Amino acid sequence: MKRIVHHAIYPTFADWETGHLTAHLRNGRYRREPGGFEIATVGLGAEPVVTMGGLRLTPDLTLDRLDPAGSALLILPGADLWDSGDTLAPFARKAREFLDAGVPVAAICGATAGLAREGLLDDRDHTSAVLPYLEAQAGYAGARRYLDRDAVLGGDLITAGPTEPVAFAREVFRRLDVFRPEVLDAWFRLFERSDPTAFEVLMAA
Repeated sequence: MKRIVHHAIYPTFADWETGHLTAHLRNGRYRREPGGFEIATVGLGAEPVVTMGGLRLTPDLTLDRLDPAGSALLILPGADLWDSGDTLAPFARKAREFLDAGVPVAAICGATAGLAREGLLDDRDHTSAVLPYLEAQAGYAGARRYLDRDAVLGGDLITAGPTEPVAFAREVFRRLDVFRPEVLDAWFRLFERSDPTAFEVLMAA
């Protein structure tokens, strides 16, 4: 039975940051167990949005209808809007609902700034583009929990900077227990480093 992963979409979102993640969640290849995930998109409203790459997408549901109880994960991609006001603050507040319910949240790039302003990084291990970026966010008090890594899994929170979509996906796969450890390692080596030795491991899986 497939579980539903919810992917936030909003104008200017960086569509390349979550491509590895969503493609390999939907694709059953290399998976530890049968089943898998369906991707449902979530918007502030029902109107279409245009991504940073120029794709026009229509949300499957609106944010006010999103319930953590019916979700396996909330994905928050980066977007120009995270750095230009509070338009996307409702998504950060929804992330709090998810985390309070024990449902994972995965935030990359500018979405980490939104979580910082919501206070969700203060007591969880996390990363972002660079620490000064988060320190510039009003109310952020999580510098002691900042880790200078490609991506960080801190309990139910996964974070990454804008240049790390593959590492971001890796940590989500780890949290959701999608692949066996040796397969996860090979997946990362293949897609991040083009390591040809990883291909044999994936084919055997």
